[in-house]
Amino acid sequence: MTGWWRRHGADLPWHDPRGAHGVGMEGYYWRLVTDAGRVVVALGGVTGDTALVALAASPGGVSWRTGGPARLDRHGLGVDAGGLLRADGGRVLVDLGPAERLDAVITGAGWPRRLSGLGLGGMVPGLSQYWHPHVLGGRAAGTLTLGGHAETFTGTAYAEKNWGPGFPERWWWGEAHDDEVTAAFAGGEVRLGPARLHATTVVVAVDGRVVQLALPLAVVRTRLGAGTWHVRGRDAAHRLEIEAWAGPGPALRLPVPPRTPGGAVTHVDQFARGTMRVRLWRGRRLVADREITPAGLEAGTSPAT
Repeated sequence: MTGWWRRHGADLPWHDPRGAHGVGMEGYYWRLVTDAGRVVVALGGVTGDTALVALAASPGGVSWRTGGPARLDRHGLGVDAGGLLRADGGRVLVDLGPAERLDAVITGAGWPRRLSGLGLGGMVPGLSQYWHPHVLGGRAAGTLTLGGHAETFTGTAYAEKNWGPGFPERWWWGEAHDDEVTAAFAGGEVRLGPARLHATTVVVAVDGRVVQLALPLAVVRTRLGAGTWHVRGRDAAHRLEIEAWAGPGPALRLPVPPRTPGGAVTHVDQFARGTMRVRLWRGRRLVADREITPAGLEAGTSPAT
């Protein structure tokens, strides 16, 4: 029974959602902020036998390649995408050639794996997309090579995994962290058979606790503007407000994994140096009020193929 659940994208409680599910697309994502202020993004998307891997930095630019085949761990976080991306629970290595490489060790701030990032919704089989942030404000150290120039770094880390039959047709996303607060949200059009709805899930880590707002136990509303993201959420114990806006400088033009094997690679602008203000109440008590920069922000579409 457990195997059937995972093959349809869902996770029962206490099963590690970071593992591969055997669905159409498995996605891996890391966002690092070095102590020197550089934002580094590593991502991998595996569709069928093809892996798309990208390494991006602000300042720095974007490099990406496709390759394969990929070997994925079904029991925990583990991927070897044709040698372009190798990662497990504590290390991520991106190798796009001698001029573009990342080798980072990530420690601390792992999220307890009782449920996936969708909460109770992650137990529903057959959804069009699933999401699980699994490093919330960890530490990172390693070597980054851009344009053939290598430098060592230390900094903070965020990581997530997403999976489903294919990359979503429309989505919005944001993440920001500092030494005290990490906030991440992900939303878009969710399909279950013929039913369609727009939903957003939010995760906030503060004071050693993780607050998750997701259907059906919470109501979350999202409003997108021109370079702005507004998220409001509430459950029985918490109220959350997130306001975010794109920052200065050009966006990172990130590749988006094809929705089907052999499909076209599209792109999305990720604003790497945005700002996010996070306010969280527990009952009537304000437990977090932080303005965090740099924040990563996206609003994208992927045409059906």
